[in-house]
Amino acid sequence: MKSLADLQTKAAKVSTKGVPPALRDPARPALLAWINTAVQHAMPLNEVLRRLRDGEAAEAIGRTAIAPQLADPNGPAARAACAPGCAFCCILSGDDGGTITQIEARRMHQALAPLEGQLDGRAWMPKACPSLDPETRLCRAYDARPMICRSYMSSNVAACEVIAGGTPAEGAGVLGAQALYLAVLMLTRNLLKGITRVPTYSLSRIAVGAIDGESLEDALTAAKHGPRELDEEVARQAAVIKR
Repeated sequence: MKSLADLQTKAAKVSTKGVPPALRDPARPALLAWINTAVQHAMPLNEVLRRLRDGEAAEAIGRTAIAPQLADPNGPAARAACAPGCAFCCILSGDDGGTITQIEARRMHQALAPLEGQLDGRAWMPKACPSLDPETRLCRAYDARPMICRSYMSSNVAACEVIAGGTPAEGAGVLGAQALYLAVLMLTRNLLKGITRVPTYSLSRIAVGAIDGESLEDALTAAKHGPRELDEEVARQAAVIKR
């Protein structure tokens, strides 16, 4: 790829393989719009590719989408029972440990590294996110929290506790912006195929590494997902959409 024009052309035809049909229409235009904005701001090609690879584009699109969902007075966020210290949503029991992008992983490590050696969420519950203060159960990396955390809402705290124990329950889940964010990430991976890999990481493993004193690079290496993890996470979101 030699120019931003080449990238725009390729993005207009990018394969939607792995993206649920319900998410293709919002995801592709959103990705194209992000690239077009980068072109309008004369962003260098290498910088555009880096931001796509690291997940900055997907995150920006997700945050733009989640803002009206959080502000909707009739939406799920308005009915949320979430309160400081609930924390059952912070028990990361899934096999992937919570799927996040490289930029999110870097931010989480930076936020938690100063807490090296301190007691963390695992002192409250073994599979809890190490970001938690074990006494207050408040997130100590709140400003750096990734989309998976920002988009989770529940109208039933008891349901969150049941889900944390590994049993499905009604009343808790992620806002639609999370599915869009993942779909854009999948499109980005398809777009950059043959150019660079678009990695994802385990939120829980990054947090563990930071608290346990691992360097950023060592933590990223240990937390890096295999290529199938993103496919499986998108498929899980597709199943939710179908319901």
